[in-house]
Amino acid sequence: MRAVALFPDGPELRVIEKPKPTPEKGEALIRTVAVGIDGSDRRIAAGEIGGDVPDGEDHLVIGHEAVGIVEESNGTDLTNGDVVAPLVRRPVDDESRFAANGELDMAPPGSVHECGITGAHGYMAEFFAARPEYLVPVPESRAAYGFLVEPASLVEKALDQAAAARSGFEWRPSSAFVLGNGNLGLLALTRLETGDEFERTYCLGRRDRPDPTIDVIEDVGGTYVDSRVLSLDEFPAVHEPVDFAFETTGHPAHAVEAVDALAPNGVVTLQGIPGSSSTVEIDGGAFHTELVVTNKAVLGVVNSRRSHFRAAAEWLGETPESVLDALVTGVYEPDEIDAALADSAETIKTVVSFDR
Repeated sequence: MRAVALFPDGPELRVIEKPKPTPEKGEALIRTVAVGIDGSDRRIAAGEIGGDVPDGEDHLVIGHEAVGIVEESNGTDLTNGDVVAPLVRRPVDDESRFAANGELDMAPPGSVHECGITGAHGYMAEFFAARPEYLVPVPESRAAYGFLVEPASLVEKALDQAAAARSGFEWRPSSAFVLGNGNLGLLALTRLETGDEFERTYCLGRRDRPDPTIDVIEDVGGTYVDSRVLSLDEFPAVHEPVDFAFETTGHPAHAVEAVDALAPNGVVTLQGIPGSSSTVEIDGGAFHTELVVTNKAVLGVVNSRRSHFRAAAEWLGETPESVLDALVTGVYEPDEIDAALADSAETIKTVVSFDR
């Protein structure tokens, strides 16, 4: 079977032939339909992050945003033909409490492998094998878009964690602000605008009109905010203090500045990871005081669990295809991986298809 593999010594990325996997007892064989590409994949391919190969291998099959169809249920409770999206993390130790509790998203570094990222092969291959607990059903009507379940699950986890942080009182959020108009930011904005948690949404970017990302923001009903014109500390006076902020840029200053955009009792979740170390100057006393006096919270959020994948798949099934289409700017064959990984101002989400 064909697979897109990273050879980290280069680093070199190329299409290779691998044996079709034989599922072990308790595993199903999945035929891959499509695999989405995000910023992490580009950084992995460039040798900047991840790329650790599985034990005994010299390469890593990349890709962690996937959708597939059950080819062989192999005695599991799945049915041939089921459309599924795979989770990303696998435990180093199956007996760990995080594995036993289904909470691998909260497991500390070093205790998990991440498929297609570090220590375990990913899904950018014609087939893969997985246990049912690492597969989530996707509505058949959205099989072509199921690769969006994984990134959408990050939004579901952020909402889950924000609500948990506010569970000590009756939190009534009405506004949300997404920092960053890359592929995750636009997906998050779309989810928050089409969901029922918030009445108003905003999205921060640094683009001039005309621009496809601004079109997506405004077409779904959000408000575009140009960070070159309006700083985060000025944002509340021009628009409103927001109850929830979802940070995707990895810009270190945003971890601090986003607090200025929050309303009292507001929460910001950080999903972006900085590409390099940098120093941010802050008034530590003012920052500390603002958190305490106005009950604000800053949460780091990484990965997601089965319940978040399920919520994302449910959202996907309810979202019009026209909205989802706007998030995808290119579909490529596996041997077009270089083009699929290329980035530009016009790129939102690119996809490698095994079903064309």
